[in-house]
Amino acid sequence: MDSSVPSSQDLRKDFIDQSQPTSTSNLKELVNVNEAVSARRTPLTRRKAFWGFLAIAFVAVVLVVVLPVVFLVAKKNGGGSSSSSGSDHSSGSGSAPVPLPTGGVTLKTGGDGSTVTTDNGTTFTYQNPFGGYWVQDTANPFNNDARPNTWTPPLNTSWRWGIDHIYGVNLGGLFVLEPFITPELFQRYPGTVDEYSLSQAMAADQANGGLNQLEQHYATFITEEDLAQIAGAGLNFVRIPIAFWAIETWANEPYLKGTSWKYFLRVLDWARKYGLRVVLDFHSAPGSQNGYNHSGKRGNVNMLASNMGLANAQRTLYYIRVLAEFISQPQYRNVVVAFGILNEPLLSTIGQDTLTSFYLEAYNTVRGVTGLGADNGPYIAIGDGFHIADWSGAMQGADRMMLDQHPYFAFGNIGTNPIVTPAADGLPGGDWPLRACNAWGPPANQSRQSFGLYMAGEMSAAPNDCGLFLNGPGQSSSNPQCPEYDAWESYNSTMKEGLKNFVMASFDAVQDWFFWTWKIGPSQAGRVEAPLWSYQLGLQNGWIPSDPRVVSGKCAALGASQNPFDGTYSPWQTGTPSSIPASSTQAYPWPPLAIASADVPVSLLPTYTNTAPVITLPPETYTSVPSQVTASVNGWFDTSDTQMGVTTVSGCPYPDEYTPTFSVVPTAPCTGPDSAPASVITPAPA
Repeated sequence: MDSSVPSSQDLRKDFIDQSQPTSTSNLKELVNVNEAVSARRTPLTRRKAFWGFLAIAFVAVVLVVVLPVVFLVAKKNGGGSSSSSGSDHSSGSGSAPVPLPTGGVTLKTGGDGSTVTTDNGTTFTYQNPFGGYWVQDTANPFNNDARPNTWTPPLNTSWRWGIDHIYGVNLGGLFVLEPFITPELFQRYPGTVDEYSLSQAMAADQANGGLNQLEQHYATFITEEDLAQIAGAGLNFVRIPIAFWAIETWANEPYLKGTSWKYFLRVLDWARKYGLRVVLDFHSAPGSQNGYNHSGKRGNVNMLASNMGLANAQRTLYYIRVLAEFISQPQYRNVVVAFGILNEPLLSTIGQDTLTSFYLEAYNTVRGVTGLGADNGPYIAIGDGFHIADWSGAMQGADRMMLDQHPYFAFGNIGTNPIVTPAADGLPGGDWPLRACNAWGPPANQSRQSFGLYMAGEMSAAPNDCGLFLNGPGQSSSNPQCPEYDAWESYNSTMKEGLKNFVMASFDAVQDWFFWTWKIGPSQAGRVEAPLWSYQLGLQNGWIPSDPRVVSGKCAALGASQNPFDGTYSPWQTGTPSSIPASSTQAYPWPPLAIASADVPVSLLPTYTNTAPVITLPPETYTSVPSQVTASVNGWFDTSDTQMGVTTVSGCPYPDEYTPTFSVVPTAPCTGPDSAPASVITPAPA
């Protein structure tokens, strides 16, 4: 750890010295002292002392009562407006500790060593050696004063892209299930391979709770203490995957409808409390955007590909709009600062032009809700589709857009090179640290220069595909070293140091990163069986650095290829109002000119009509908060957005979203009685 980082003891002392307000007991003691002194003085002296004491007491009362109120009111501004003025935050090591917020009786806060009481009455000790502090305001649940550490701006202060760095983790496996993250759930139902099949199996098992077993998972897998630990680990962002069934399901879709949304809101409350910024990631789209199990159903790509590719894309755009309306509300925009509109679309199947058309339409959808320029809704993150170089120069002029890469060695790489041998710097790690620097660093920096903002939305400590269910139930790795990598309980110091060097090099290469994932649940055997994918486990056992800042300079020390980015973005990339020139979008119309693997031209493909009641996602209910504080939070930011929701056109029988085979190949567009070109995948939404 960097020796310049303040210790927890130093921070506690600084908090006491700098921030503790004068208490009632202090004032009483002051009165007693003055009375004792005045009793020894002459009557005239006592009279002077009396008026002097009143002046002192008045000033003390002003300091205790008035100034904290002014401090909080100035910061809140309707839920915490973002401002870069007066910022004192630093991105470097050795930052001076900052004082805890002070305020009235409705505000509770604490730093390292403080006691946190959760909603259910349990308590835990907040451990944060990096100057972070939590804030809970019972009169204003949208208080943005919290801060995770001294080098990260509090939520009420602007993030500085190119200066502040993302040190983040994903909450994978919470609202979108994956077998290797929550293996025990899938082991209960042999043969299940994704959330689609798991949901079917659970629904059939009413004796054990049916599909509502998933709600128990939502309620317990990630807790408030997890968010506190994330802040205490020196991190500042969480990326939260969410699926379309958090919004709604249609007939024949087996997923648990809507329930995850209320737990998502709970996590947002916790993120706010501990000063953590959020990237909302739309992880699972109708029909599947990549055919992977985390898209809902393992199999083929049916979003932007196949006979249902256009209809599923229309539905996805609708859900993007609904989510954008919610997170663009002033009460959430400083917490949910970025919106990943589609996780890992498979570009090799969909095609560059088609995916670009979708991204442009999604961009127009979101910015149609938010407006243009800084503080108008979230940044928009688009996935590179595992082809980062293909996006060089794309979408120039787009308002606040970033490219999301997922740099993994684990997949498609047997990775038998030992990680315990000395690396180029003489430390364990084999050739993995230098490989990470050379593989991920130059493309990341080139992307910043040629595209704009960049983040590594997912990466891990795994140089291979070892781990239970990592390749899916029923599939295992061919790597002969898996027994060694999976036996984390017996890692020696050399193994841990080698892994740490690999992790540090990976983080340093990309600069702005999210580890996948924070937590891996135990298997039925009661142990974590994909250890190199758990930040929490690596932190506890020494192969994840306890201070993320120590990774800086690792690649340079290894002599890696360097292509440094100077941190300067174009004004339009970070909030100066702008738009994409029409000349740049004419080649990518919506609907796209082609849909891969479709049996008919785009003009004959199934589509939907915008004639359904629009979905408005419900905000959280706060029973003890003044109604005027929450009255404007209604889930819908743009009151001028009155377009209806997507639905099917009656009388147009069309393929299933996941197995889109035409029973009768269409020869003309299906318009139906709604007089809009559309078709159906299933009966009307449930």
